[in-house]
Amino acid sequence: MVVGDLAQEIDVLVIGAGPGGYVAAIRAAQLGRHVTIVDKDTVGGVCLNRGCIPSKAIISASERLMQIKEANEMGISTGDVSVDMPQLINWKNGVVKKLTNGVKTLLKGNKIDILSGEAFFSGTNSVRISNDETSQTYKFKDVIIASGSRPAQLKVLPFDGERILSSTEALNLQEVPKKLVVVGGGYIGLELGTAYAKLGAEVTILEGTKTLLPGTDPMLTKMVTRKLKKLGVTVVTEAMVQGGENKGDGVTIQATIEGEAKEFDADYCLVSVGRTPNTDEMGLDLIDLELDERGFIKVDHQCRTNIDHVFAIGDCAGGALLAHKASYEAKVAAEVVCGQNSVIDYQAMPFVIFSDPEIAYTGLTEEQAKAEGYQPITSRFAFQANGRALSMNQTDGFVQVVADEETKQLLGVQIVGPEASTLIAEAVFAIEMGANAEDLSLTIHAHPTLPETLMEAAEGVYGQAIHMVNRK
Repeated sequence: MVVGDLAQEIDVLVIGAGPGGYVAAIRAAQLGRHVTIVDKDTVGGVCLNRGCIPSKAIISASERLMQIKEANEMGISTGDVSVDMPQLINWKNGVVKKLTNGVKTLLKGNKIDILSGEAFFSGTNSVRISNDETSQTYKFKDVIIASGSRPAQLKVLPFDGERILSSTEALNLQEVPKKLVVVGGGYIGLELGTAYAKLGAEVTILEGTKTLLPGTDPMLTKMVTRKLKKLGVTVVTEAMVQGGENKGDGVTIQATIEGEAKEFDADYCLVSVGRTPNTDEMGLDLIDLELDERGFIKVDHQCRTNIDHVFAIGDCAGGALLAHKASYEAKVAAEVVCGQNSVIDYQAMPFVIFSDPEIAYTGLTEEQAKAEGYQPITSRFAFQANGRALSMNQTDGFVQVVADEETKQLLGVQIVGPEASTLIAEAVFAIEMGANAEDLSLTIHAHPTLPETLMEAAEGVYGQAIHMVNRK
C-alpha cells in the first residue's frame, strides 16, 4: 500500500455518491464550490446499484409476465411463457449501468473530483481515504456525510450470501426459486416477494407484527393482502423467527407462531427486517459527532450536525429512508454550505410502495389530522368507476382525499391502485401549494385518464362528484 505523506487540501468533501451524495455535490458545484466526492463502491449508491432501480426493474419484468399471462381476458392468446432469469438479470444490470454512467457524466460535467475508497475521520477537518492501493489524508473546509444504510441482520439468521440472502443477493438470483421464504413483511420484503411470486415462485412471508407493512394505514394494505392471496402467496403474521439452516441445496427456517414451533423449507430465504445506518466505521466517535441510540446522525433543520461545518443527509441521518428524501436534503445541505439560508420542510413527503396494487400516500391520514386538531372530512373514489382503469383491466383500489372540514384545505391523499406511484405527484404538488379541494376539483383533467380519480375524490369533499354517489 502506498501511503500519502502530506495532507491534500480540498474545499467541500461529500462522503457517499448515492442519491443524496451526488445531488449534494452537483448543487454545491453549481453554487461555485470546488467539490470532491468519495465512495467505496461506484456512484449511484444503494439506490441505483442494489436497491430502488434494480428492484423496480425486476418488479416491472414480473408485471409484464403477469400481463402476458392474463392477456387472454382481452382476447389475446399467448401460449406458454417462460422466464430466462440470467437474461432478466443481465437486462436489469444494463439499466443500472446506464444510470450510473449518467451520474458519472454529470459529476464530471460539473468538474467534481471523484475518489474511490472508504473515508475515516482523523479530525474535525480531516479524513483519511483508503482503498486497496492507496491511503491519503485530506483536509476539508466543509463536509456532507451521505454514507447511506445497509440491510439489517438478524442475530438468529445472519446472511450467508448463498441461501440466506439480503436484498442485494435477492436482486441477482440466476434462477426463479421454486420456494422462497421472506422474513419481514415491510415494503422491501413485500415488493420482492410479490415480484418472485409473479415470476413463478411459491412465496411465504413471515412477519413478526400483526399485519403486513407495519406503519402503513390498514385500509391501504387490505387490497394488497387480497391480491397476495390471489397470487398464491402465504402470509404468516406474528411469526417470530428463531433461526435457520443452510442445507446446501436449500434452507430451513424455524419460527414460533402462536406458541408453536414450525419449520419452513425453501430454496432461498430473503431476510428483510429494516436497514442500519453506515455510521459505525467512519471514526465519528473520534470527532464526538452526536448519534442517536440507533446510530443515526443527529441533524438540525438545515442538515447541520453538532459540528458547525459537518452536515449529514439521507439514510445516515435517519427519518424516512427514502432516496427522494436524501436528494431533497442534499440540496438543502449544499445550499447552506454555500451560504444560503435553506431549511428542511417535509410538508408533503411522498411515500410509495411498489406492491400490487401500488400504494402511495402523502400528508396526513384522517386519524393523523384529528390528532393534530383538525376536523377532517374524507372522500374516496374507487378505480372501478374510472374508465382508464377499466380499459387497463386494473380496477383494484381507490383514491382518498383528506381535507379540513371548515376550510377544505387539502391535508393528505392516500392511493392504492394502478400507477399510484405516479398519481401521488399531483397530490404532493397540491398540498405543497396550499391548495384546497376546490382547486383540485376545478382543475380540468384529461379523459380517460387515471388522474381523474383525484379530481373526483376532491369533488366528493363538496358532495359534487359526478361519477359516484356522494355521501350526505
